[in-house]
Amino acid sequence: MIDIHPFRFNADILTDVHSVTHYLKENWPVVYILVNNKTKEIYIGETTKLLQRLDDHLKDDRFRTMERIYVITSARFNKSLTWNIEVDLISYIGSEGVFKPINWNSGNKNRNYQHKVADYDALFEDVWNKLRGVKIAKSRLKDLTNSDLFKYSPYKELSEDQIEGLIKIIQSLLNKDANTVFIDGGAGTGKTLLAIFLFKLLHTQMQDFNFLGFGKYQDQMKSLVTELHLQYPNPSAALVVPVSSFRKTVEKVFAKVTDLEKKMVVAPIAVTRQQYDIIMVDESHRLRRYNVLGAYAGNFKAGCLSLEMDHHTNTELDWVKAQSKKLILLYDAGQSIRPSDVRKRDFDKLKVAKGTVQQQLKSQLRVRGGISYVNHVKKLIGGKLKTGDPIYKSSTYSLLLFDSLEHMLDEIKQRDKEYGLARMVAGYAWEWNTKKKGKTKPKAKYDIIIGNVKLKWNGTPKEWINSKNAINEVGCIHTTQGYDLNYTGVIFGNEISYDKRSGKIITRKENYHDKNGKTGLETDEEVHEYICRIYDTLMKRGIRGTYIYVCDPELKNYFDQFIVKAKNRKTIPLIISDNTSIPENAVRYYDIDVAAGDFSSPRLSGDNKWIQLPSHLKASENLFACKVVGESMNMTIKNGSICLFAKDEGGSRNGEIVLASHANIQDKDLGFGHTVKEYLSKKKTGEDSWEHEEIILRPNSDDPSFTDIVLANDELVDLKIMGIFKEVLYEPPYSF
Repeated sequence: MIDIHPFRFNADILTDVHSVTHYLKENWPVVYILVNNKTKEIYIGETTKLLQRLDDHLKDDRFRTMERIYVITSARFNKSLTWNIEVDLISYIGSEGVFKPINWNSGNKNRNYQHKVADYDALFEDVWNKLRGVKIAKSRLKDLTNSDLFKYSPYKELSEDQIEGLIKIIQSLLNKDANTVFIDGGAGTGKTLLAIFLFKLLHTQMQDFNFLGFGKYQDQMKSLVTELHLQYPNPSAALVVPVSSFRKTVEKVFAKVTDLEKKMVVAPIAVTRQQYDIIMVDESHRLRRYNVLGAYAGNFKAGCLSLEMDHHTNTELDWVKAQSKKLILLYDAGQSIRPSDVRKRDFDKLKVAKGTVQQQLKSQLRVRGGISYVNHVKKLIGGKLKTGDPIYKSSTYSLLLFDSLEHMLDEIKQRDKEYGLARMVAGYAWEWNTKKKGKTKPKAKYDIIIGNVKLKWNGTPKEWINSKNAINEVGCIHTTQGYDLNYTGVIFGNEISYDKRSGKIITRKENYHDKNGKTGLETDEEVHEYICRIYDTLMKRGIRGTYIYVCDPELKNYFDQFIVKAKNRKTIPLIISDNTSIPENAVRYYDIDVAAGDFSSPRLSGDNKWIQLPSHLKASENLFACKVVGESMNMTIKNGSICLFAKDEGGSRNGEIVLASHANIQDKDLGFGHTVKEYLSKKKTGEDSWEHEEIILRPNSDDPSFTDIVLANDELVDLKIMGIFKEVLYEPPYSF
């Protein structure tokens, strides 16, 4: 049980707070939140000595403008648990951007303890939902977790790799002999978060930072950061993000984080206008040289001219070197995907130059498949897997190969409904015909046509991932690089294949339609490398899973040996029959999407539709079937399942899962009508009779935001039990 106790924060608080006497007497751990609703400043803490802590805050000038305090208590709390809750609240509230935390820690939680608390996530969600009730939190946790602000928030914990990288960077900033720091890390190793964390560290006052979360690095970090602030009390610093789409996203993050500003995030051209103490470049492999720059060519020349450089021989890498006293490069050679990118050899020269310090990030922080998945993809795209090598299987990551693009598209849309941020992406095997204008090639309706599936490329070049129509479009590498998705559906086009004789991945330059992606290259081998890098990068976007459809039959046969095949859809035997003839071993199927949520639309029709039962079941007149949608019963019934029900014939239903109908219960999303829930009855007994005191319709979900539907008094009159759940007949995917 979580309780939140609100108080005014003033001199009376030391008296008022005695309403939580039990927790004060026992030195019980509590979490508390101080709020200024005018400035939107917030302080989040945890303590076992609440009175002493509040007395300290009353004497501290930083807290004199605070208006309210919320004390969060629970009999389940202990010191480790409240520490984790504090860390998570700082992370989530800071990421939401409504309130700005004035305190900050490294976000590192007591993971060993958290794993011992089986329902920690549910407990924290309970805390969060209570805070939503008092207007401290606004968003649903699911929505917030999918937001860019949360993913790139400096309030999140750092991995040990990242902490060691951070230490190396700070040591180099303090070392007069070091001028360049090279942080090498593949896709998903946390380079962007490290960049934002450093900027937060540079601009946050020491008194607002808690070093406890750094664990064994605590003393070292405190010493380094103290010296950093002495040496750089007011640093001029810029975070350069070469990819414009991703730059817009990072700008929004900076705008929402306390002590950071949007103007700190710049395009490469901006550094030609002034010098900086510190320049940090995220995605530095996307810095450009003078080659197929299109409309940007003029600006590139002007930038070189202002720095007295030759635009033919100098690059944006030279710009950031010239304009910084200290340069930090976040780099991944495997994500250089265009000829206009600065050559790898130029970065390699800088790596071994005097004054350069190197550090590598190895931990995979994005995909739940971890380093084993990353290595499998590397071998797969590199053609290094041989017959007999194991198929990739993981209990934490879904890698599936689809025979049907239509099936994959449906599954991506279903994952988007379930988790959000599921998107289709593809290599450049199709021209952008929906963009074309002119008499010779008029604008087309679609870009990608495969069988009966017709799709368009991304409708916007900037922040496409979060755009309204993204789920109905296909993203290219330039709109997805740098971003996290929950699920990615990757279409491999006909520009990539497999040669059985040589046992190698091959590419076809003529089928590669990124004009700026192949012009100016010295060899066909370079085109091959770029195409393979694009697919390697696309396959590392999905946190939870990657789905694959392959156009080329030879490549599909190769992939088929090393990737689990998606299950083909079951075809459900739906029979349309007149009411005079009943199909053998079949039950009526009603056209109603019953809500496993609250009450859905009341339609219940379709008496001439029948579904044949599996052989282990015997049809009878009191049985019927319908589809159950929603997540509130997902521990028992998967969203979209076709379920078998028995008509209610009275008697005790306590503990049964029922199909219930109620005319007067409204749901803001679904209207009114039917729902599927566990039925629980509280009865009031008299001398000679009994009656229902209340009926509870209870969810059974892994999402704790679903709560009981409680009906009492007059509400009970309109409740009808339509059927008793017997079993799931068919789970998705299926088709009629």
